[in-house]
Amino acid sequence: MSTTGASADPLATLGSLPGVAESVESVRKAVDRVYGHRVMRRRSNAITSEAALRGARGSAALSGADWALEEVRRRTDFSGDDEARVVGASLRLTAEAGQLLSIWRQSPLRVLARLHLVAAAGKTDELGRPRQAGEPVDEPLVELPLPDAAEVSGRLEGLSQLIIAGGSAPALVTAAVVHGELLALRPFVSHNGLVARAAERIVLIGSGLDPKAVCPAEVGHAELGRAAYLAALDGYVSGTPEGMAAWIVHCGRAVELGVRESTAVCEALQRGAA
Repeated sequence: MSTTGASADPLATLGSLPGVAESVESVRKAVDRVYGHRVMRRRSNAITSEAALRGARGSAALSGADWALEEVRRRTDFSGDDEARVVGASLRLTAEAGQLLSIWRQSPLRVLARLHLVAAAGKTDELGRPRQAGEPVDEPLVELPLPDAAEVSGRLEGLSQLIIAGGSAPALVTAAVVHGELLALRPFVSHNGLVARAAERIVLIGSGLDPKAVCPAEVGHAELGRAAYLAALDGYVSGTPEGMAAWIVHCGRAVELGVRESTAVCEALQRGAA
């Protein structure tokens, strides 16, 4: 998302795109419903923990490691093969995201660097810094044209300035733009999808929309499927109003499906089945 020559609050203007306001309102109502559930009043910590696990599984699935939830729950060693390492990285990121909320609004680039450091544990000098000119990117599931290092640097700085400045944009819009921009840029040499979805999580939680982290958008993104995810991302990258709106609405639907997942967990707990 280019900010050059944009209005003082370019994120807020996205809220007026066709379908976006309706999506924002639908998400808000869905979140309010799950927060009003009887089980949430008594066992919110259990719902938060389960949402984190399911969100990590969903994010890993979108990065090519589509494991059954019970396999993710059962495993303790994630060092065996490429898929196991993706799942392990996703679990680490989900846990780390909650520790970075207070830093995000003051230093989002520092948070992104930390997220990559956590995701790519075991690498060397590529950790926690944007890629440099000529460095390849290992992100095989996103095949969009790759911006060069200079463009990445400029757009990351623009995104950082928007976040630090704050504004009146709905949380869903900000989260979708952060997510989409990081996928479009792929600023690191690896793990960009996992980092982008963790950043979306941070925005949704830190904004106050989902303060208890019980609405895992990653679950919804995985349920909607990789093809729909990439098609919506194409819309974001196009920069057209229709494309941007389609991406934001897609992200809104993902949050609603995450809400549905946690509502089902609440119902199971209420029945004593989980």
